[in-house]
Amino acid sequence: MGSKEAQPYHVDTRLPEEMGSITASRQIIGEALAARGYQGQHEDVLLVVSELVTNALVHGDGPPSLRMRADAFSVRIEVSDAGADLPRPREPGPGDGWGLHVVRLLSTGWGIAPVEGGKTVWCELAAGLTRIRPAEI
Repeated sequence: MGSKEAQPYHVDTRLPEEMGSITASRQIIGEALAARGYQGQHEDVLLVVSELVTNALVHGDGPPSLRMRADAFSVRIEVSDAGADLPRPREPGPGDGWGLHVVRLLSTGWGIAPVEGGKTVWCELAAGLTRIRPAEI
């Protein structure tokens, strides 16, 4: 009976404290999803990664860390930074952005965990089930 917490990370990297890290994180995670054979919507995972890394760069402190665990049916993304202030969901819209609202909508679960030296924002996504048509049986 293994838990997600006991599984090794497939990605565990510190990103530069620059906006180019958003693109770099999408590339890193995209390659890792393909290598792990994740069956879900890669675009959803990449959007969530973009939002979490952007939030860490804009609202956090220091260079963010990016971690991912994945298998064919589930993925967990964690982005940490040295900021002590915990993010709070805001009313989505052009003024405050869509960040955590998008994460909440696309994820099966998400949260914020204070950790020594900062915080970690995490989310989990799952591959959807595909219906089999009677003609395919």
